[in-house]
Amino acid sequence: MIRTLAISISTLFLCLFFTACVRDTDFDQAEDISLSPIMELDLIYFNLQASDFYDTINGTPILTLRDTTEIKFLDDSTLQESLKRADFYFKFTNSIPRSFQVDFEFLSEENIITYETGTAVEQGEVSTPVITEFTHIVEGEAISQLTLANKVVVSVTIPSSNENLQGTLNMKSKTTYFLEY
Repeated sequence: MIRTLAISISTLFLCLFFTACVRDTDFDQAEDISLSPIMELDLIYFNLQASDFYDTINGTPILTLRDTTEIKFLDDSTLQESLKRADFYFKFTNSIPRSFQVDFEFLSEENIITYETGTAVEQGEVSTPVITEFTHIVEGEAISQLTLANKVVVSVTIPSSNENLQGTLNMKSKTTYFLEY
């Protein structure tokens, strides 16, 4: 009886095994898969006082302030090959009663400009700060120039300054990187 039961169960499993549906798998499709991660990173920021644009010792205006920030991740060979687009977003809050020109120069290790962009920042008031937003998209051939950079120089230029000037200029920025592997 046990033997008959075992034979019946074995026959049932064999029937199911040979009649089961099997779909062909095309392993060549794995080559068509592309991963497209998106990374969002803070880039640079600053908080400037109106007094930063005036030299109180010499009694002279300082019309341009510069700062350099290293961005070494752009020179990674994997990133250079995979980066398809970069969206830069800058937000300025200005309570200084002057407009500004802000320029961004991306430099190679040899201090050669590989990419540059800039924007005007609207005049504000101490009691009523003005927000200026600037978005810059880099793609196509310009991406290869951007990825040659390992630092960015920010230059902030004011048309005039004096010892009585008040207010602040703040900037926050981030970059969204679109990759494809």
